[in-house]
Amino acid sequence: MKTIRYFAAAVLGAVMLFAADESKAQLFPDSFVNIDWQVNVPLSTSFADPASGWGMNFEGGYFLTPHVSLGGFIAFHTNLESVPRQTLSLPGGGAMTTSQDHSVFQLPFGVAGRYTWLKESTFQPYVSMKMGPQFARISSYYYLFKEYDNTWGFYLSPEVGCTIFPCPENRVGIHLSLYYSYATNSGGVLTYKVDAFNNFGMRVGISF
Repeated sequence: MKTIRYFAAAVLGAVMLFAADESKAQLFPDSFVNIDWQVNVPLSTSFADPASGWGMNFEGGYFLTPHVSLGGFIAFHTNLESVPRQTLSLPGGGAMTTSQDHSVFQLPFGVAGRYTWLKESTFQPYVSMKMGPQFARISSYYYLFKEYDNTWGFYLSPEVGCTIFPCPENRVGIHLSLYYSYATNSGGVLTYKVDAFNNFGMRVGISF
């Protein structure tokens, strides 16, 4: 439940900032900040591949033109899977019979470009592209032990979404988006190997 608590704290902090702003104007003109909870669905790996809601996304940008913005982002996500008891033939010889808990943690960050339509309306759709490095940790927990592999790769993520401003005068909105991401991270633990990460997901949050 830590992710939910972090998201609630971030939302509360943003609301307090705007409540303290008597003019109800945007704190940073020609810019935006998004704070999102996200659901991530792995597409290309059988290691910790169930969908998961244990993640968040933070993004900010500055509008270079009325429609084009450039900024940065950082996100994190964890996918988990319980693996029933089985016998594994280990690479160095021998075998091991155990149940496991698999975990994949992903932390991409970098630059983000966005094109937004209907900039002055209540409903503002957009398309964006994010790219940069990604840190990932692939882990297997069994008995009292943990095997893990830390990897780095290149991250690329197109996204389509919209921001809805119920009260445009105070610039606090609801952010919704769908994304696809690809990362070149590769690694493995025990007898498992991951060559790359393909993900599909959804983000829901606030924008100001």
